[in-house]
Formats: sequence, C-alpha cells, structure tokens
Amino acid sequence: MTKTNTPIQIGTHTLKNRITFAPTVKFDFTDDSGMANEKLIAHYTERAKGGCGLICVEATAVTPGGRFGKNHMGLWNDEQIAGHKEITAGCHKYGAVVIIQLNHTGYTSNPECGPAIGPSAVTRQGFRGEYTTVEMSIDEIHAMQQSFVDAAVRAKKAGYDGVQFHGCHGYLINQFMSPAANFRRDAYGGSAENRARFCSEMIAKVRELCGPEFLISVRTSGCDSTLEDALAVAEEYVKAGCEYLQVSSGMSSLETVAPFRDSKVTDIQSIGAYFKDHFNGRVPVSCVGGLRTPEQIHYLIENEYVDTVDVAKAILADPEFANAVIDGTSYTKCFECQACQFGPFTAHKCPAEAKRLRSR
Repeated sequence: MTKTNTPIQIGTHTLKNRITFAPTVKFDFTDDSGMANEKLIAHYTERAKGGCGLICVEATAVTPGGRFGKNHMGLWNDEQIAGHKEITAGCHKYGAVVIIQLNHTGYTSNPECGPAIGPSAVTRQGFRGEYTTVEMSIDEIHAMQQSFVDAAVRAKKAGYDGVQFHGCHGYLINQFMSPAANFRRDAYGGSAENRARFCSEMIAKVRELCGPEFLISVRTSGCDSTLEDALAVAEEYVKAGCEYLQVSSGMSSLETVAPFRDSKVTDIQSIGAYFKDHFNGRVPVSCVGGLRTPEQIHYLIENEYVDTVDVAKAILADPEFANAVIDGTSYTKCFECQACQFGPFTAHKCPAEAKRLRSR
C-alpha cells in the first residue's frame, strides 16, 4: 500500500485515500433554474465510483446574481435541495466524502445575471468591457454572508458532509482577502485579519448552525499579495473553524512566491507545500496544479509535501483515474487540450472521454 492509499482524518471525517476530485464547473449541465439534474448526478456518482476519497462538487452559486452564467448550478433556494440529495447519495454509495464549493463571482459576475459588486469600487475589464464595480455597503456584506450561510445549511440538509468556501481565482471571497482588490478602511479591509473577516465570520456561523461534524474547508489563494500575507489570512480562517485548506492561485502572480526547494514541485503545487510546512499538521493541506499522472501524485504524497491532492482534468478524462493511481492499473490519459473541452465556450466533446467510451 502506498501512502496515497492511506486514510486521512479531516475534521470528523475519514477519507479512504488522499485523492480528491477538484471542483470544476460544468457550464451547460444545468439551466437557468440552477437545479442539479440527472447529468450532474451521474457525473459525480461516476467519479466517486472511480475511487476518489473526497469529491468537492463544483462552484455553486449562493445567489442568482453571483453566477458565471445562466447555466450555473445553485443552492440559493430550498427547491434546489432535492437534486443535491441525489448527488450526495450517489457519492456516499461508493464511500466518498462529499462537500460542495459555495461561491459568488463578485466583480466577475456575468452581466446577464447580476451587478459587478465587491469590497471596493475598481475599474476593470471583463464581460462588460471597461466598467467600475460597485462597492458593497456593510448591510450588503452582511446580507451576502447570510446567503453563503443559508446555502451551507441547505447543503447539510442535502446530505453533504461539509462545504468549501471558494476563496481563490479572483471571486468574491478572494476579492475581500486580496490587497489588490480590497481598499476598504473599515472592519472588512486593511489588515490581514480584517480582509479575512468576510469569510471568517461565515465559517464561524456555519460551524454554529451546522455543528461540529460538518466539515468546513476553504479553497484559498496562496499568493495574495504575498505568500506571507496569504498565510496570515488562512490563519484567520483556521481560527474561525476551517478544518481543511485547499490551496490554489488568486489575484496576484505566483511570482510573489519563492521557488520551492524541490525542482520537481511546480510553482502552483509549491504554495500548497509551503502551507503544509506552515500549518505543520494543525489542519490538512491540499494542492492543485496539472496533476495528471500517478507518478506526480505519489511524489507529492510520499514526500509529505501535502496531505491530499486535488485532481481535475485527469479525473474528467477518466473517472477511474483515482483507482488507477491506487491500483497501478491503466487509464485513459487527459489529452491536455489547449482549451479543456469540459470548460466554458467549448464543444464539450472531451477527446479522452470519447476514447475511453470507444474502448469499452
């Protein structure tokens, strides 16, 4: 047995192995209702069957205005709970721990869905051409926090083992934590503690309402504006009750992070390794970044650079990838298309998936 196949305790839950399916949005699997439908249920169930220790369901909107587009899954009303119950039941059937990523796009909201809001008024380029975002008032901040908390409560009712707050990739929580986007001078801006407050208060409230067994994770930026600043923000998340850090990129360049001591570890993977060193067992840490071969995954886990790995494209290409890593069996490799065919504005005809289906 390799270390990749050893269980790990995260909060009160035990993952059967160290491979997690990273949250990747399926842009046209649902419609304007935001409902989890049969296509989404089958998608996640198949990947749980494929051996993942943890499934993190894709970024799910907490308000209709915070969507990537009108075909973006949501948990903003109670009617959406039923479909999510089917996702959790499918994942639990195959022994996977399953959490859901909660998100609001903030500045980057699709103009067909809602206004571009955020911690500060900034001028930027995006869907709308050049535009100035709307700075949220304190009342609006509190209302948005309540939307996240309400979605987390719905997630628990749907059978999820926990939630992940989407705090990276330039979306709303990341905008609050990043000095590149947050210029406030009140309790939600300035120091790392204040910039973390938007998410920290939500973590504490979800813990209060959902109880000690509900896993709370943050997918956080490891480079806003520096590694040291990102670690300080993550410390606030952990103080508030975060039990699991899944570390990725944010609004600042990865060049703010010094090269890792091991040249086999990529820049994006290295910030996870730095977080692992910093937290030193206090909370498990996961990394991301082009993890498409068993050798890459075993190297990171065996050398204890991270506690778990977040795998996306390899598991999209072949839902049995996790079993292949653990058992040493063959798998269909990701073609590494320049534009992933599971991504937005694509034909949604993954060539690796097509190859796998032909070989059955």
